[in-house]
Amino acid sequence: MVLRYLGQLDDGEFENALHELQLTRSIWTIDLAYLMRHFGVRHRFCTQTLGVDKGYKNQCASRPGGYSSLPLLQSFYRKHFDTEETRVNQLFAQAKACKVRVEKCTVSVQDIQAHLAQGHVAIVLVNSGVLHCDLCSSPVKYCCFTPSGHRCFCRTPDYQGHFIVLRGYNRATGCIFYNNPAYADRMCSTSTSNFEEARTSYGTDEDILFVYLDS
Repeated sequence: MVLRYLGQLDDGEFENALHELQLTRSIWTIDLAYLMRHFGVRHRFCTQTLGVDKGYKNQCASRPGGYSSLPLLQSFYRKHFDTEETRVNQLFAQAKACKVRVEKCTVSVQDIQAHLAQGHVAIVLVNSGVLHCDLCSSPVKYCCFTPSGHRCFCRTPDYQGHFIVLRGYNRATGCIFYNNPAYADRMCSTSTSNFEEARTSYGTDEDILFVYLDS
């Protein structure tokens, strides 16, 4: 979605990049940063944890569904956590040498809005069980077909990691506009407070990948 927005999407080259970077079933935010670097896209990956938080292994061992900086820590991830830990930590360790820009820092919503105001976009890891869209007026996939139909995903007690693409915000109301990769045909919007709750939930590491238009 982001590469298409930047006018750099070639399906064949994209598939080759996925193969070269070994991006298959398990995708972490650091993987997306390496993907941006592969295509020469200027980026900045901000996170609270430079590597894998070992606490997630204990969480996923004790609770169904678990927690993680992955889209969803399913049984596959629980079985292969140690392998993923080694792989992901190695990516973080090699990031500087590979010209992948990674920073351990706190990002404010004002920082995000300033980035979007310049026409740039960002990929954010959120807890989809918390995030809801104020524009979706009819039931959509993952809403459990509830009468209200406003929620992009079912609210559950477990962490459900999901990447969204931020595309802008309303200066007057402060609401955030984003695209949900699960739906190619709609723009979503949520309040700043809901967005903040979703992106700072335990398990996200507050991962955000800033992507610059002038790449």
